[in-house]
Amino acid sequence: MKKNDLYLIGGILLLVAVSFIFIQLYKSEGSKVLVTIDGKEYKTFSLNDDTVFTISQDDGKWNTFEIKDGYVKMIGASCPDKICVKHKKIHYDNETITCLPNRVVLRIIDGEDNDIDAIAD
Repeated sequence: MKKNDLYLIGGILLLVAVSFIFIQLYKSEGSKVLVTIDGKEYKTFSLNDDTVFTISQDDGKWNTFEIKDGYVKMIGASCPDKICVKHKKIHYDNETITCLPNRVVLRIIDGEDNDIDAIAD
């Protein structure tokens, strides 16, 4: 091996190391669930952490949602119609589950884009 070959190998290894460090420092944390109550931000959760959480409001209203396997689903609510509980689980960017009587919205932020742009009948 020549001296210039060693410089080339060293330069490539240095470039790989710097790229790895840069990616680790600036990588995105991934998809999150933003919980809002009456239009005000309440709390944010990562879709990577499996959990069950209950939102308890001062007036006795409550909603329980579950984050599991990168999806979020409303699993219980004090509202009379339970439409939010019947809603499918979500994980794409800007998808929402809304409980109108309790004024609670679960919205995916920083998530992956849905491949479907529009649905035609």
